Parts: sequence; C-alpha cells; structure tokens
Amino acid sequence: MAPTHPHIIVDPSIPRAQAQAVRYEHLAGRRAQEMAGGGGEEVTLLGHWGSAFVLRARLALYLKGVPYTYIEEDLRSKSDLLLRSNPVHKAVPVLIHNGRPICESQVIVQYIDEVFVAGRGSTSSAFSLLPADPHERAVARFWAAYVDDEIGAPWDKAFRAGTDELRAEWMGKVAAAVPGLERGLRECTDGGRKGCFFGGAGVGFVDVVLGGVVPVVHANEVVSGERLFDGEKTPMLAAWLGRFRELDAARALLPDVDRVVGYVRMIHAKNAAKAAE
Repeated sequence: MAPTHPHIIVDPSIPRAQAQAVRYEHLAGRRAQEMAGGGGEEVTLLGHWGSAFVLRARLALYLKGVPYTYIEEDLRSKSDLLLRSNPVHKAVPVLIHNGRPICESQVIVQYIDEVFVAGRGSTSSAFSLLPADPHERAVARFWAAYVDDEIGAPWDKAFRAGTDELRAEWMGKVAAAVPGLERGLRECTDGGRKGCFFGGAGVGFVDVVLGGVVPVVHANEVVSGERLFDGEKTPMLAAWLGRFRELDAARALLPDVDRVVGYVRMIHAKNAAKAAE
C-alpha cells in the first residue's frame, strides 16, 4: 500500500501507480515550493476521476509544478464543500486557492497559468501554457473554445443519449468537427514545422484542453470501434495523440483505458434504462 499523507486525499479506487504519482507530485512540489519561499499557497482541487474537465485542471497543475490537495467527489452525494464552492453549477472541477473557489475547467486552467509563477506556488518558472503574444493567445483561446463547442458539447450529448441511434447521431457531429481541429493543429504548428503540439514544440493551452479527452478518445475506439483521430484522415491529430500520451504528465495522470471503458459502458447502460422507463 502506498504511504498516505495528511494533506492529500486520493480516491482509493484509483490505480496504485496513479495514486502514488499524485502523492509524489504533491510532496515533491511542496518541498520545492517551500525551498523557494512559496509555502504560503494552499491549493485544493475537487474532482472526479472520470471527468475530462477535471483531468484538464490536473494536467495544468502538474505541468506548472503546483503542489495541491486532490479531493475525489462522489457525484451521487456531493460534498458540502463542493456545493458551497460551486453553488451555480454544483459541478467539478473546482479549484480552491487560499480559500477562494474558481470554477469551470478552461477558466481554472487559465487561472493556474496566470497565477502560479516563479516564487508564488509554481516550481516551473519558465513554463507558460498561453503564449505571450496577444494574437497567438487569442488563437489558442479560439481553438480551445472549438474543442468544447464543436467536439465536447455533442460528445456530451452522445454520452448521455438513451439509444444507440441517438448516440450515433451525436457522435456523427463529433466526427464532422474533427477535420476542423486537424486544420487548427496544422495552422498552429505551421504544418508541423514548429512542432507537434498546439503550443508548438511544447504543450500549450489547447493541448491541455484537448488532453482531457484523450482517455475517452481511446475508450470510444474500444466501445464503438470508431477511431476519431485517424492516421489517414487526420494524420497530425493521430501523431499528436501518440506524443501526448508519452508526456510525463499524461503517464502520471491519465486513467487506465479499461477503467474508462467500463465507466462509459456503465453510463450508456444507465441512460438506456432511464430512456426505457
């Protein structure tokens, strides 16, 4: 059994290697932060292991080197802390920084990028998710919005659909939006000459936003047999998918695909039963 720490709460059902990675990240980051004189930052993330939105926040915290407490929420019985911290949507993720809550995943990722800099909570002083150039920053926000609006929104509808026919209809909309994202990656990287990520040679804001759905992309292939990021149709996204999974952050934080497959099938069965009532 991996050792526990009084300042971190890890879902017992999370695979041991991932739980240990979160604990290590927390402890190593806090030691480095204290050595740098930044030990006054208290950061807590309320989440759920199966949420792509929560994964975004965890990726950003990892990449920025921010130590934090992670609290796994039971979404069937939400905690008072969650309900107090996000009274509008009552949803995860919620980042609590020095007692003040920040909600909505893209807002959280941008907040992490802007607030946690050298000497204030971050052990990665030179790393920034959003580019310094205002136009490049606007382009990154455009494609991040595209991920949520054109891919995430219909995918959520498919996830919650009560019939196979309705699910296929919504997933068709997701598939139709993927070539547009391929174009975005091509433009952001100048056809791959600047690197393989939306951030160029390194991971950027769009990569973190899209990175949250990587486990579901793989699970969808198992569940439906459909490959969204196909090597022939969208070669740059297919290459991006492979490179993203090789990142240390992805290795530490992405949940096991088999577990995600089981979760997706459970939700599909639950929604089908509800639709049949």
